[in-house]
Amino acid sequence: MNRATGGAADGAAKLTGEIGAVSVDAVLAHANRAAVRKGATAALGSMRPRPAEWYAFDAGDQNTVDWYPQGLTGSGDSGGMGVPAFVASWYFKPKTGERGIRVTFLSPRTLKYQHALLVLAAPDGSYRPINIHAGGIAIDGDLLYVADTAKGLRVFDLRHILDLRTAQKDLGDPERVGRQGGRFHAFGYRYIIPQTDLWQLAHSGPHFSFVSIDRSGATDKLIAGEYRDNDPGGWVARWSLPFAGGEPAEAYVMGRPRIQGAVSQGDTWYLSQTAGSAGNGKLVVRRGDAVQTRPFPIGPEDLTVQDGKLWSLTEFKNKRVIFGVSL
Repeated sequence: MNRATGGAADGAAKLTGEIGAVSVDAVLAHANRAAVRKGATAALGSMRPRPAEWYAFDAGDQNTVDWYPQGLTGSGDSGGMGVPAFVASWYFKPKTGERGIRVTFLSPRTLKYQHALLVLAAPDGSYRPINIHAGGIAIDGDLLYVADTAKGLRVFDLRHILDLRTAQKDLGDPERVGRQGGRFHAFGYRYIIPQTDLWQLAHSGPHFSFVSIDRSGATDKLIAGEYRDNDPGGWVARWSLPFAGGEPAEAYVMGRPRIQGAVSQGDTWYLSQTAGSAGNGKLVVRRGDAVQTRPFPIGPEDLTVQDGKLWSLTEFKNKRVIFGVSL
C-alpha cells in the first residue's frame, strides 16, 4: 500500500482551526444515548455459555434498518486514549439518501454513548460524507484506521474530533451535510471527525474487510483481512506498527468462508464467522495446527482485545450488542 493523503490532512486542519477539537473524554461526557447491560438477548441465539459481558444499543439503534454496526476497537487497542471506551463503526445501507459512515464512542463504565459522523474535508474546509462499508476499525495511539473495501485503509486522527456546538448554537439542518451558507451541517450529528490520511492499494485485487491490532508480542502488529462469502480463500495479514504501508510482514489464507473479523495473540488466531441473520456464528480459534470452534452470537463482526477479553459486536436489527468472551 502507498500513502495517498491528497488534500485530506489540509482539510482536517482547516476545519479543526475553525471549529476546535475535543477529546474522547469530552465526547463521552456529553453522550446522549444509553446502552443496556445484557439487553437484546435475541442476539445470542442458542449460544451457550453466554458471553461474559455484553451491552445492547438503545431501542432506536436496535430498530433502524438504515444503519448497521460493523467494526469494533477501543482504548485497549489505542494504548493512549486516556479513558476506557469502545468505538464501533456503522454504515448507512439505503442506496438513496446516502449518509456515509459513523462511529460510536461507548463508555463501559457508564454505558452512555455518542455517535460521530466521519467526513472527508477539502483544503478549503468544505466536507462531505464517506460512502464505504467500514467493515472494520482499529486504533493505534490517536489514529483510527477504517477498512475501505476497495481502496485500503482510511485514517482519522482522534485529535480532530470536532464539536459543532462550539461553532454555532444548533446542529444545523438534520437533512443536510457540509458547509453551506456559513454554517456547518452533519445530518444532525454534534460531532464530526475528518479523514487525515489514506493508505491505498497500488493495484486492484485484495479487499480490506476488517482490521485489528495485536499488542501481545514484542512488536505491535496491525492486522487486516478479506471477507469472502462462499470461498475459504480469504486472506489475513500483519504489518508492524507504527504503520508505514508497503507489503505485509506476514500473510495467510484463512481457510474459512464468511470471516467478518480476525485478531491474533502471538501464534493464536481468532476468527469470527457469520451464518447470516438467523443462525449463530462461530468463533474459530487456531493455535498452530490445532483448530477449534466455539459458540458465538448471531451476526458477529469485527474483533478486538480489551481488558483481557475478546470482544466483538453483532449487526442485525434488534440483535445489536457489543460482547466479550474469554480468550
